[in-house]
Amino acid sequence: MKKLWKTLGCTVKIFSPGRCLLIAGLFGCTQTLQAQTAASPDSNQYEAGRDWTQVQAGVPQGKIENFTIVDKTYHRDRKISVYTPPNYNTEAKAPYRLLICFDGPSYLSDIPAPTILDNLLAAGKIEPTVVVLVDNSEDRLGDLANHAAFAGFVGNELVPWIRANWRVTTAADQTILCGYSAGGLGAAYVAWKRPDLFGNVLAQSGAFWRGNEGGMNDLEWLTQQFKNAPKLKLRFYLEVGALETQKTRGGPVFVEANRRFRDALQAKGYELRYLEIAGARHEPVHWRLQLADGLIYLSARSQERRTP
Repeated sequence: MKKLWKTLGCTVKIFSPGRCLLIAGLFGCTQTLQAQTAASPDSNQYEAGRDWTQVQAGVPQGKIENFTIVDKTYHRDRKISVYTPPNYNTEAKAPYRLLICFDGPSYLSDIPAPTILDNLLAAGKIEPTVVVLVDNSEDRLGDLANHAAFAGFVGNELVPWIRANWRVTTAADQTILCGYSAGGLGAAYVAWKRPDLFGNVLAQSGAFWRGNEGGMNDLEWLTQQFKNAPKLKLRFYLEVGALETQKTRGGPVFVEANRRFRDALQAKGYELRYLEIAGARHEPVHWRLQLADGLIYLSARSQERRTP
């Protein structure tokens, strides 16, 4: 897969209420990012701004395995990576939580999900979780731009394959779909299509401006579906850069499309956490840092959960 992001030396400053974190980062130039949310004012509960992305001495590391499976829906091979947490046990009494990330190679490099999971688990912030990272590079928008075929692949092929090979939960409320940009849209879309399988959506700069089946004539299509349909049993963590003010190819301004999606969810009474990251653009600088916040919010131990 062609690398989506160039890694260069930089310094990133992350501010959250009551703390400032200076991070030696990767992407280009110095930036100051400030987490802001309209849906959950007590962001300290979820420790926004803490850096979970660095390998920590003494923290046990999970295992990553790579697979190629036959995708019968798209009639091609598809690469999948699977992270299992430290001390993963196929005979564990309680099944493991499940996280599925689209654009999987990016969540192994630019957004170091395995390291983040290792650190969160060692700190007791989340339950042990199996992570399945899906490679969408062959036809990214053919997968992720509101396509029923991809939702069919995920629900009818990928999930049964996961369940057959790993000791993972079958409970929707313990399962998360995750992605950035078109992957964030794809996560919300697949959850909308299959709420019986997926109860949580973690969308980073979701491309909610796109139309149905990759079309350009019915923009912000998914927002309209949530607006017009009965409420589903879904929870959302949405984050977007406050500087994502560019017009999309279809016309809507990126961050404004995210706000309208948020508004549609709030109007229906969905449980959600929404953040605009000041100083952040459409790039992995904030995605890598906010992923942990989203995972803590959506998959933290039950006593740490609350409705904003």
